[in-house]
Amino acid sequence: MKPKGKSVSLLIAALWLTCFVSGCLDNNDPLTVQEQFDKDAEIIDQFLSDNNIDAQIDNSGLRYVINEQGTGDIASSDDSIKVNYEGRILIEGTVFDSGNGTDFLLSRLIAGWQVGTPLIHVGGSITLYIPSIYGFGSLQNGNIPANSVLVFDIELLEVF
Repeated sequence: MKPKGKSVSLLIAALWLTCFVSGCLDNNDPLTVQEQFDKDAEIIDQFLSDNNIDAQIDNSGLRYVINEQGTGDIASSDDSIKVNYEGRILIEGTVFDSGNGTDFLLSRLIAGWQVGTPLIHVGGSITLYIPSIYGFGSLQNGNIPANSVLVFDIELLEVF
């Protein structure tokens, strides 16, 4: 079993800085990163309350529900993972992506996955409620509108 990384806070800070410097905020966006995060957190918290979902809050502010903890390895940022997953836009419930037995390099995924996936072991599953700054920020990505709050159901099948 791999130990859970101790540098999650540094990762989050680096991702926020990278996002800010690389232009995740366009010049027409009146909200600061913190304001957008606060707005997204309020949307997520209201959704969780309305649906009687008892989620935990990570130090990063990410909300999550561990459906099954699992008993295998824990992924770290330099690992590849094999997952079953489904991604939805929180408010609309629109599924925008899904896969079964899909391989990813964790460090190449959105920050929400990098924070949330290491919270479970292989064999586990988690639901992540991802503020837009840990998703695609103020940039539209395909059929995902800018500043979208995302939900991912992830089943961790393998770490390699």
